[in-house]
Amino acid sequence: MTEKDITEKFWKALRSDRTVMLGLRNVAPRPMTALVDGDEGGPIWIFTSKDTELAKALTPDETARFTFADKGHNVFATVYGALNPHNDRAVIDRLWNPFIAAWFTGKDDPKLQLLRFDARDAEIWVDASSLMAGLKLLLGSDPKEDFKDKVAKVEL
Repeated sequence: MTEKDITEKFWKALRSDRTVMLGLRNVAPRPMTALVDGDEGGPIWIFTSKDTELAKALTPDETARFTFADKGHNVFATVYGALNPHNDRAVIDRLWNPFIAAWFTGKDDPKLQLLRFDARDAEIWVDASSLMAGLKLLLGSDPKEDFKDKVAKVEL
């Protein structure tokens, strides 16, 4: 599996499952919904409230990180990038949906804070465990051999 394949699997899984654990240097990671906008590598948008610890601690171009595991436990990642407040009304209008609306009184809610995460790099793991991998292990195969091309450190 190539780095490109692993990266594509990551973006596809993130678009589908969207829950990440987002944190800052001084703020413990917390579950957030990540909305991928545009092509792979495009900004990742996160809606939060201005009164959260995360929003209060954020400084311009803060380096943030999130961890991700898809629902099927097939793709895992740690992603680093710049996190910035970004209340662009056009983006809010484009991404607004009933799940976001449930947390706010509307798009003009004074507590609404849109965050823009620009991914820089990541370490991505694609699960190498499968029925075939299990059989190979039972037959004496080295599991590290099957796993070695299932991890990549990539620039996003």
